[in-house]
Amino acid sequence: MNIAIIAHDEKKELMVQFCIAYCGVLSRNKMCATGTTGKMVAEATGLEIQTFLGGSQGGDQQIAARIACNEIDMLIFFRDPLTPKPHEPNDMNLLRLCDMHNIPVATNIATAEVLIHGLERGDLDWRDIVR
Repeated sequence: MNIAIIAHDEKKELMVQFCIAYCGVLSRNKMCATGTTGKMVAEATGLEIQTFLGGSQGGDQQIAARIACNEIDMLIFFRDPLTPKPHEPNDMNLLRLCDMHNIPVATNIATAEVLIHGLERGDLDWRDIVR
């Protein structure tokens, strides 16, 4: 599976802790991330992560392009709903693309854990058929 991870600034540490907790599952998959998030997670976990630009510099759009080309199987996007972001329209576009292309997406720790456990059980193997 190809897993993309993104985290707003206020949620980056939570993403790091999540990836540490599920490092075993994540290590069996290919991962990509926006710049700072990917760097922080890679340093904390030792996971190999392809990093793109920072989210505000277009990294989220690089991931969106991969979603549109059916190259991403799951998106974990820890959003901060309380702090307005100047690039928030890009966030909505990213979520819209996931809906259009049937990409499982988690926007908080609760749904991320559900997806990771499903991934571990093989519930998302149907993505291999779609690709």
